[in-house]
Amino acid sequence: MDMNLNADLLDNLLTVDGRSSAAREEVRVWSMSGVERLTFTDGTTAIFKYAKKPFDSEDQALRLARALGVPVPAVHASAVVDGWLGMLLEDLGPAAREADDLDGATAAVVLHHARTAAALPVLDQEGLRRLPGRALEHLGQLRKAERWQDTDDIEDALDRTAQAADARSAGTTVAPFGWVHSEFHPTSLHIGRHSWRLLDFARAFTGPGLLDLASWHGTLDTPDPVRLRVFLEVYVTEGGTPDALAERGGLPAEQWALGWHRMWAVEWFMEQSIRWINDPATDPAYIKAVRRHLTDVLHLLEV
Repeated sequence: MDMNLNADLLDNLLTVDGRSSAAREEVRVWSMSGVERLTFTDGTTAIFKYAKKPFDSEDQALRLARALGVPVPAVHASAVVDGWLGMLLEDLGPAAREADDLDGATAAVVLHHARTAAALPVLDQEGLRRLPGRALEHLGQLRKAERWQDTDDIEDALDRTAQAADARSAGTTVAPFGWVHSEFHPTSLHIGRHSWRLLDFARAFTGPGLLDLASWHGTLDTPDPVRLRVFLEVYVTEGGTPDALAERGGLPAEQWALGWHRMWAVEWFMEQSIRWINDPATDPAYIKAVRRHLTDVLHLLEV
């Protein structure tokens, strides 16, 4: 992000919030977003978070979630300058400990019990069914740009998944269907001494809540349906709908959830490659991730 634009964005936010200046400390910065801690002259602090498309409506999602009773950081101010969203957020301070599976299940129950918000994009059965086709469209664009050339295996896996998608997407709207955080990992759950807050709502949508539960343990290790089944059972015990355990698309809930979560991730990686990042230098890493996830998709969805 251009330093002058960054400064303009922060100046806008400080003005809206009635502040004049602040000391800045980087917490995490990457090409499409960044997080800084601000310390004001009176000793109080806030978080300055900035992001560009497609992460530029997080302020709306956070305000909606808060209004619907989901514990999230308060948005003190937000502004958009030249396509970049900037937010001043409540500083939650250091976490008391890392989030565990019980914390994750509890947070998911609260989120999934929240009323759905009309402003959020929707991923219904038709949307889920179209994911492999959308990924094939991205692949076509990448090849037109003379990228992703030796990827016939990826095309074949997507074709096979697309053919099976009608049957395997059945049960998409079985409960829990509503808020999906979409970045639901232990690092997105801040455990304080007395309360917890859910962070990182930049890509929240309305859809099958099982996608959140399938993302909790991350995507670096081989998908573990048995581990997810245990997590789903904890979720139900903590007040989640028993339908979370119901078979869908002819598959056990945990297998369906992991398979479609990986397919959702594949489409997102490929869209990033052609649209949001659009940097050929990143292709090898993205191709490797897509291949790994598609191997899991074929296995989990029994394609």
